[in-house]
Amino acid sequence: MRYPILIHPNDKLKRTAQPIDVITDETVALLDDLYETMVAMDGIGIAAPQVGKNLRLAIVEVDEGDKFELINPEIIEAKGESLDVEGCLSIPHVYGTVKRADEVTVRYFDREGQEMEVTAFDYLARAFQHEIDHLDGILFVEKMIEQIPEEELEKYMEEHLND
Repeated sequence: MRYPILIHPNDKLKRTAQPIDVITDETVALLDDLYETMVAMDGIGIAAPQVGKNLRLAIVEVDEGDKFELINPEIIEAKGESLDVEGCLSIPHVYGTVKRADEVTVRYFDREGQEMEVTAFDYLARAFQHEIDHLDGILFVEKMIEQIPEEELEKYMEEHLND
């Protein structure tokens, strides 16, 4: 089932999501529905608060077929720093530069309840940080350094980020 995406400003996007104590059939179904919603919206990540579910649950898939289902994710280590352009399904047509760690290690549970740990770099690390921010009620525009008009986005990225 595809969910409608909550659009900023919406108070539900600003809440800290609640931890999941027990992974139920409903949790697994929500993961499936979140993924379906993310793919339909052409996203690379989605967090449960973006569909009005106040749960610490997110999905990231930067490279097709390399999907991370994150239950109660937490960043346990962060290194380096880089500037890149971000956008968000909940803030359509808004893009801007955000400074984030280059490398993060994330601890989370998968749909089977197994504790997992992944170290991610570059764009994947950025996606993890963006989605975990959603779970903490933080939107990328709160960290945005420079807004890039949508019609200038491609040119900006060619000039500034492909060095």
